[in-house]
Amino acid sequence: MPPGSRRSAERKGDVRERAILDTCEALLADKGYEAMTVGDIAEGADITRGALYFYFGSKQEVVTGLVARTVEHLWERSRATAQADDPRRAVTAAMRRTVELWTEHGLVMRTAIDLSLTVPEIGALWNRTADLFVTAITAVLERAGVRTGTGPDEAPAMARALCWMIERTFYHASQGSPGELEVASATCEHIWLTSAGLTATD
Repeated sequence: MPPGSRRSAERKGDVRERAILDTCEALLADKGYEAMTVGDIAEGADITRGALYFYFGSKQEVVTGLVARTVEHLWERSRATAQADDPRRAVTAAMRRTVELWTEHGLVMRTAIDLSLTVPEIGALWNRTADLFVTAITAVLERAGVRTGTGPDEAPAMARALCWMIERTFYHASQGSPGELEVASATCEHIWLTSAGLTATD
């Protein structure tokens, strides 16, 4: 195949894969994971079932691909958020970004959490993403003066607890109104600042 044709084929493949993942996300909202089928996904992406199997071997693989795309987006959007020199600004920015991400991708993130214990690939993706956020939270706590080490009152352990608390709080809040996400954000921000030894007047 001439090089130009090969590049065109690759671009077409990217477009098809994106259509499959976009359709999967829409079907999660419309039908839910259990009810949607490979046939539904193929029909929504305007391809045959056989063509879909060229990209993904099963419905589970499609959802895993969607989760992978989403967590990559999460980290790209959040990478610099917690790096502000001032820890208070870092916490506020991180929580604002968390609201945005759960507003945009809450359905996929809830699906990832629901499937993380039964689908090893999704569990690994989600845990790896959590580890990245734990590292970022740890850095903010340390800049605020929390000691580093292995104790329960030191930055790494506190960051891990904060990360999973934020995940669970937003999991539930994202199933309600946008206002509930704002309340969740304010509560988590207060707990994070308190854990860092920062008060409203600091």
